[in-house]
Amino acid sequence: QVQLVESGGGLVQAGGSLRLSCAASGRSFSSYAMGWFRQAPGKEREFVSAISRSGVITAYADSVKGRFTISRDNAKNTVYLQMNNLKPEDTAVYYCAAAKSTITLRAPGEYDDWGQGTQVTVSS
Repeated sequence: QVQLVESGGGLVQAGGSLRLSCAASGRSFSSYAMGWFRQAPGKEREFVSAISRSGVITAYADSVKGRFTISRDNAKNTVYLQMNNLKPEDTAVYYCAAAKSTITLRAPGEYDDWGQGTQVTVSS
């Protein structure tokens, strides 16, 4: 089990950028695939991006491809989500999640541990 704490959310104008961080505590961070999900008011939680244990494999939702970049630093037990060219529809609570074993990287049910979330608000 890992404990996850997100940071970096905030209010930004459309076209702006934010970088989210997710710090993990516990052992063997490098043995977990990591994902970012988001949930807007009245909507279901949706996949945003994920990265494999080594960082070699990444995945993105079509809605963020080309604008968001996921990365990880296993020495710092941290995963990042760089978000550029933000749009009002990106407004949501963003959650970090860790998966011990995952096939798709995209399914929330594959993730074992979740952070509390960080709010991202994009104004038009």
